[in-house]
Formats: sequence, structure tokens, C-alpha cells
Amino acid sequence: MASSARALYTPAMLAAAAGLANWPWDEALPLRGEARSRSCGSTIGLALRTDADGTINGLGLRPHACAVGQAAASVFAEAAIGRDAAAIAAARDALAAWLAGDGAMPDWPGIDLIAVARDYPARHGAIMLAWEAALSALEQAA
Repeated sequence: MASSARALYTPAMLAAAAGLANWPWDEALPLRGEARSRSCGSTIGLALRTDADGTINGLGLRPHACAVGQAAASVFAEAAIGRDAAAIAAARDALAAWLAGDGAMPDWPGIDLIAVARDYPARHGAIMLAWEAALSALEQAA
């Protein structure tokens, strides 16, 4: 593995990517969203369920992404339960600003696991996938 790849694919990031096994796709979840990275072609399908207040209470993922996108999706999933569309949108906006160098690291548990990928702009689209797919799914509930 090349030196830059070793720097990007840290053991913590690879472990987070493996954490997606905790969030399998579930056909019973009624709301669906998908997002695709224009920079690398990675995609993530996301299914979720909300309660009457619009709070996420069920989540499943179907990733077709690099390890960075998978790790970011795992970080998303670990903290998405209990959040609503406004919280997801605010986090997505903060994440986009941080990746662009225009803001502080977002206040999202575990985001530090993917912080090294900030230095790889070609991976930024993959990082954003889960937040984008979730917002797409949550639009169906509105």
C-alpha cells in the first residue's frame, strides 16, 4: 500500500468502515434515500423510519463506497438515531463547510475518525453520502 494510502486508511477508519455491519439494509424501513459522489462514483442507499415527531428511530445502509465513504456512513449511523431532519441538515452543512476549510470540525460524535480524509478532496463527496441520503429519505416523511 502506498504511503499516502496508509495515511488515509488508518486502522480506526477501517474499523469504522467494518462497523457498517451493525446497520444492515432492512426492507421493512419505509423511507429511502440514495446519494452518489460526483468525484468518485461511490453511492449509499439508506432506509430509515421516523417516529411521529420526525425523529429517526430505525436505520439501514447499503453502501457501494470506498473505505472512507463507508467509515463516514458508519459514523453517521452511530449518531443518527434520535435526530430529526433539521439536525441532519445542520450537521451536513457543518460537515461541508469543514471539508471546504470554512468551518470548525462538526459537532457529530465520531467525526474525528474520518478527519484525516479532509486532506483528500477527492474523498469529500464520499464522506457526505450518508447525510445526503438521509436528507433525501427524510424528505419523504415531510
